[in-house]
Amino acid sequence: MKLFSHLLKKKSFHIDFQWGLGLLFWGILFLNHSPAQTTPQYPVQPIPFSQVDLMDDFWLPKIKTNHEVTIPIAIEQSQSTGRLDNFRIAGGLQEGKFCSVYPFDDSDVFKILEASSYSLQTYKDETLEQKLDSLIYIIAASQEEDGYLYTNRTIGKNVHEWAGEQRWELVHELSHELYNLGHLYEAAVAHFLSTGKRSLLDVAIKSANLVCEVFGPGKMQNVPGHQEIEIGLVKLYLVTKDVRYLDRAKFFLDIRGKEGVGNPKEYDQSHLPVTQQTKAVGHAVRGAYMWTAMADIAAITGDDSYFKAINHIWEDVVGGKYYINGGIGASNQGEAFGSSFELPNMSAYCETCAAVGNAFWNYRMFLMTGKAQFIDVLERSMYNNVISGVSISGDRFFYPNPLASAGQHERQAWFGCACCPPNVARFLPSMPGYIYAKKGNDLYVNLYISSKTSIQVENGSLELQQTSGFPYEGNVQIEVKAEKATKAQLKLRVPGYTQHRPVPSALYSYKNQKNQVITLSLNGKKQKVKVDSDGYIKLQRKWKNDMIKIHFPFEVNVVEARKEVKMNRGKVAIERGPILYCAEEKDNPEGILSAFLQKDQAFAIAPNQHFEGAPIIQGKVQTVAQQLDGSTTISEAQNLKLIPYHLWNNRGPGEMSVWLATEPSAAKAKPAPTIAYTSEVSASKTTKALRTMVDQDFPDSSNQFKAMYYHWWPQNNSVEWVQFDFAQSSEISEVQVYWFDDGPHGGCRIPVDWKVLYQDGQDFRPVTVLDKDQPSKDNFNRLRFKPVQAQALKLEIQLSQQFSTGIYEVIIK
Repeated sequence: MKLFSHLLKKKSFHIDFQWGLGLLFWGILFLNHSPAQTTPQYPVQPIPFSQVDLMDDFWLPKIKTNHEVTIPIAIEQSQSTGRLDNFRIAGGLQEGKFCSVYPFDDSDVFKILEASSYSLQTYKDETLEQKLDSLIYIIAASQEEDGYLYTNRTIGKNVHEWAGEQRWELVHELSHELYNLGHLYEAAVAHFLSTGKRSLLDVAIKSANLVCEVFGPGKMQNVPGHQEIEIGLVKLYLVTKDVRYLDRAKFFLDIRGKEGVGNPKEYDQSHLPVTQQTKAVGHAVRGAYMWTAMADIAAITGDDSYFKAINHIWEDVVGGKYYINGGIGASNQGEAFGSSFELPNMSAYCETCAAVGNAFWNYRMFLMTGKAQFIDVLERSMYNNVISGVSISGDRFFYPNPLASAGQHERQAWFGCACCPPNVARFLPSMPGYIYAKKGNDLYVNLYISSKTSIQVENGSLELQQTSGFPYEGNVQIEVKAEKATKAQLKLRVPGYTQHRPVPSALYSYKNQKNQVITLSLNGKKQKVKVDSDGYIKLQRKWKNDMIKIHFPFEVNVVEARKEVKMNRGKVAIERGPILYCAEEKDNPEGILSAFLQKDQAFAIAPNQHFEGAPIIQGKVQTVAQQLDGSTTISEAQNLKLIPYHLWNNRGPGEMSVWLATEPSAAKAKPAPTIAYTSEVSASKTTKALRTMVDQDFPDSSNQFKAMYYHWWPQNNSVEWVQFDFAQSSEISEVQVYWFDDGPHGGCRIPVDWKVLYQDGQDFRPVTVLDKDQPSKDNFNRLRFKPVQAQALKLEIQLSQQFSTGIYEVIIK
């Protein structure tokens, strides 16, 4: 895992390799320049993951599984879904038409190449390296003579409507031509620095040269619809020192919100010039990628206006749009940020890609400032939201990461839009690059993960070997060695959760404000613990052969949200150290969503009781149930078992909740045994959300995400159906339906019409309608009919020509 001194001996390198020596870190490429190098860089410099030897029993198995399982699956899925054939066909290596679903499917292959290149730094794997060679061969073959690379258009036989009729025509919409290329450039830099081979780098340079010829002042001016090329161009610039790439990255940012350029919209953060934006709006992944690129360019160019803008946005996110699991992006409508304090749980999006982007962005914010608060955000995201995105086995994935489930959520083997699995795959092997950093003679220990590294300072070199009990225990030992006594200052991060602060804002707080004491010793002598304004303990001395021991208190912390977060009123979340916990139905079969904690609940730790040897947290709850007469009943006290959130759904679907009620009124009572609830529900589209139509969780309007819903999107202009097979034959005379309609931006509207049929023998017959509400929003639509005795009931719904529809709830009387 050392940097590649053997590459320096190669005579064929025309690129200044001095620029690349320290780039073996997924995103921050500002290390190890020669002393004469005056190019601006981040004030704090990361220690790249290639210089960190991991010895950790939490992260190392995940990185190994990623190499042995996830990356091979991603390559195989790229083959079976036609993504690789797209390159072969575009390159004239085989016949056919565009094989996959989306015109941006090329990007998934590029991310897999990037992930594989990182993983090769930890695991020498000639088979994987040869596989990458073959993938790069077909990618190079698909590139057009002038450098254009976009398989959907190059194949040309079935150009996707999102691609437009001409090159670059719809880059601000959904063609994602520039988004694809950003991932190509990131992959090319990673592969070059991993292997020393220029094969993919030459493809990227040829493409970037075309982009520079087409776009720029006095040339084509259009806004990338999905930010990413900006990050890729910066990385390419730092390897090649071709300033055009940096200029174009900044150009693509600076034309956002510019009068007369594109169709400005909040959805992709093009509504205002980037330096005038202060709020997190729109698509969460696009935003995180844009703010990441802005931090890079601010560091290189010294543009303080960029940093001021993203700092305002960061405060907006952490102050009101940040989930306790480290996620961002509340709404599945546009995969977007909601308003401040709009943080629904069961419908929370918290896309895995957004978590990865959030980690990228926050680490860059740390490198700009040296403040531990950004590592607090990064650590919460990576230990909870990011790794929730992949199963323990490495072969099943989450796209959204909700904070509650009624059983409708389940990890998938792959996705049609498969951006998330390869994003996790590229994050994991690069994770050790977050642990250490330096600034002159200041050495930062940001994450407490068992590892070893050697860091060059002004007067020598220090070797740090860390033995850590994180994330489940707070004991840390750091051994510092030097060949000769070397003066330096160690800065040891103090996590916010050990200082009564779950996040660096007032959005969440700890209900149990205990006196948590951090202890520290140096060479066996107890030291006074003083935390500086940046969030670090500073130890300055001449280091030779020294031992630091730290104990961070890992109490069970009870989290409350601000009262403005309506969905969490009367509820608490439980965490310990950096790990957020949740209750899962597999461990609590009497109910989770209907449970509430006993007053003044005491929690106990049971070590090594779950997957990965993770400790569980135990307590007591009661459950509340709704009765047919409208009354409720409360159970006797039952045992509660909580597991780390990132491990949920590894045993199949079921109820889950992070936020637990503290009073009966805050719990969701078990539904009453109505005709609809006790029915077996089926529909023309089978999904895990079928039961949401009978869960007795009623919405406030047709376009809100407090309650879950079933939908037929993207189907339109068709007749769809829902069927209820009753538990027993029943006399029925009325049906009420609450429609889902996410206009004006979403794909669902109220239907054109609907009707009710009942089962008569083997056949379904129309009911005799007495009165009927025409489809309308924001209320239950009622259809009364002449009473019938039936074993089953069916709804037939006529969708509109342009839109789909959905259903929140069905009531049968």
